[in-house]
Amino acid sequence: MRQKTSRSTIKEVALAAGVSTQTVSRVINERPDVSPETRKRVQEVIDQLAYRPSAVARSLIRQRSHTLGVVTAGLKYIGPSRILSGIASAVEEAGYSLLLKELSDFDTKEIEPIFEAFISRHVDGIIWAVPEVGDNRTWVKEASLDVEIPLVYLTMQAQENISVVSVDNYLGGKMAVSHLLEQGFKHIGHISGPLDWWEARQRMTAWKDVLNENGIKVKDEHSVEGDWSLSSGIEATKKLLNQYPDVDAIFVANDQMALSAIQYLRQNGRRVPEDIGIVGFDDIPESEFFFPPLTTIQQDQNTVAKLAVEDIIKTIESGWHKLEPKEPQTIIVPPTLVVRQSSLHLRGIHEKEVEIK
Repeated sequence: MRQKTSRSTIKEVALAAGVSTQTVSRVINERPDVSPETRKRVQEVIDQLAYRPSAVARSLIRQRSHTLGVVTAGLKYIGPSRILSGIASAVEEAGYSLLLKELSDFDTKEIEPIFEAFISRHVDGIIWAVPEVGDNRTWVKEASLDVEIPLVYLTMQAQENISVVSVDNYLGGKMAVSHLLEQGFKHIGHISGPLDWWEARQRMTAWKDVLNENGIKVKDEHSVEGDWSLSSGIEATKKLLNQYPDVDAIFVANDQMALSAIQYLRQNGRRVPEDIGIVGFDDIPESEFFFPPLTTIQQDQNTVAKLAVEDIIKTIESGWHKLEPKEPQTIIVPPTLVVRQSSLHLRGIHEKEVEIK
């Protein structure tokens, strides 16, 4: 006998079980108002016919798609790619699906078509995972009022009446520079990320503040701007050494530039950490295997992603309504200072991991 290849329907299940389609629906949705005998009979027919409820139909009935829209950009960078990976894992774990939109650049102003496309596909909420660069957040407050589904934003400064999840970049910068001072370094330079990025500005501001608080005057020539890439780390280190010859330590705004800084210093006769201490930011998996192993600020993008997904799903499942929205919240994830050989200037200090208190 030829096996049936077409999709079974709820009507076929009801007919075979001798019950109504409403009864089959109650069994599928585990409603209590079905007798054990009927439930068993219906379930046996469902198994025999290999019936699978239509996710689309169930979504229309419940007015829920169990799908989140995610907007991202800059996946060539470690931060955005890590966050997207974390979002994908958290969404799957929560039993939701993901609909992704990757922007071609950071400063997209035409955001209405993006939201309209998501809403037309009945997503239950939107996670905006695009880094804050330049003025690409000028539309945020207006969007938070106009979009009729929950929204949460990542990697941006806190704003009133908007849900935000972000790493505390400023605290991470303070931890890095304070650690270098504790090691006895006195002339601490900085290689920043591109300063149109909010995260880069936060890290640079922390560097300045800690030095000023410790009576160390900061001058323009004490810092150089990079672009997060390995090649820019080499050029920035070369420039910093030329304009700040007394530098004895460098806080580098990401691990990739820190790696190339270490390489350039070694190639030019400078020992790390004996001559110049180095602290990075990110704690990429490779940083432990640099030579010397890199002291760095660990920012947990997986936690940021998970908290964002949890927050928006909690909002959705609480019965969020445009007229009575859930109170937005700002979630700031603290970083961790991971101490390795590249910054150990004082004798007798061993490699360790220091967690934020």
